[in-house]
Amino acid sequence: MATGTFGNIRPADINIATDVEAYYTYIADRTVAPTVVTPLNPSQILFKLDHPTQTNRILGGLYNLRLPTNVFNQLGIYTVYIRPKEVKLRILDCGVLAAKPDIKGIIIDLNTVPPEDLFMFENNGLIGHRIEYINTALNVTERKVQNLFRIVTSCFRVEPISDNLNTTTQKSIKYRLNDASTLLFCTVTPSTAFNVKPSAFPYIGVPNQEIIISNTYFDPVALELELVEHDIDTLAIGIFGNQAKNIQNGTRTYYNNDNEIYKQFNEYVIKDDFTNENLYEVKENRTDIDFTQEFNIITGP
Repeated sequence: MATGTFGNIRPADINIATDVEAYYTYIADRTVAPTVVTPLNPSQILFKLDHPTQTNRILGGLYNLRLPTNVFNQLGIYTVYIRPKEVKLRILDCGVLAAKPDIKGIIIDLNTVPPEDLFMFENNGLIGHRIEYINTALNVTERKVQNLFRIVTSCFRVEPISDNLNTTTQKSIKYRLNDASTLLFCTVTPSTAFNVKPSAFPYIGVPNQEIIISNTYFDPVALELELVEHDIDTLAIGIFGNQAKNIQNGTRTYYNNDNEIYKQFNEYVIKDDFTNENLYEVKENRTDIDFTQEFNIITGP
């Protein structure tokens, strides 16, 4: 019998339009830090790929990234951040089921959910989603409670009911299942008391507290892209590509792989006014292209 740690890592099957958020930052150089975060439309930058051998199936986990040239068009450093989509809501209540008072959970009012995200808030639709908490104190620097999260283990629609109380410390409102209700009861883990201290229940939130719900289909991805004037191909043109120099006017022309003009420079010598001695050889970038220096023209018959 084998022993050891077992696990499973599977490619993510995501709906690009509903499961993903994307942002980017830009800086001209590394001497400054980015200060502006701009959202991107995931449906315009991510594209699914078909499975190479199976029809009507995508190749899960592999997506094509295309960055729009109308956005990524400046020399500098871009950081693209792709993460699971987040939905920010408020906890309506923290309660228990009337039939099973030992099951505690948080209640979400579906009327506060954005219409485009309602499809997730069906019975058991949030299983596996992560819940993070916004600090109830307003005078904190970071509003989100750091490194505290819970995982949804079940969710189903419920309705509130009044319950006969045995003591004044019990809560009068409990919940029972009702698929026609607009309230969603979510159980999370951990939510039960520890064996060593049965009276200490893990924190699952408080009524009216803001929470952030996000899926766990994939890990966030950060990509750094640096747009530069030259790459390996253009540098190779200047080193190994065809070039020509007009001896009469000093124009040097560089050609690409198709022998088209890539760049032109004026080359000349600066001499001493008194001794006529050569002092400097100058290579100056030329902005107006002389198309009479086409490779096929100067090398043709």
